[in-house]
Amino acid sequence: MLHIGVLQFSLEIPYAETLKDKRNVVKALKDRLRRSFNVSIAETEDLDVCTQATLGAVVAGSDAAHVNSTMDHLLNALHEWRDGTLLDHQLEIISPR
Repeated sequence: MLHIGVLQFSLEIPYAETLKDKRNVVKALKDRLRRSFNVSIAETEDLDVCTQATLGAVVAGSDAAHVNSTMDHLLNALHEWRDGTLLDHQLEIISPR
């Protein structure tokens, strides 16, 4: 069975003064999360706001516990992120019935 973990999260990037600053920070974060957790990730909202970013991350797998663990580790990495602050997040694990 396929299980899908979906995480939407908002970040504050306080020192970004331009959209270029923000893009550099978000790109570095996305690359690191892809490498570390093998997730698909994209910026979804707040595209024109210099100091905020909203992203979505998705992981799929055959084991619900593994999907949940991956998302928990990803959240821990976001809490420890030094270039900004995790403002809010929503996590959902989708499993077949």
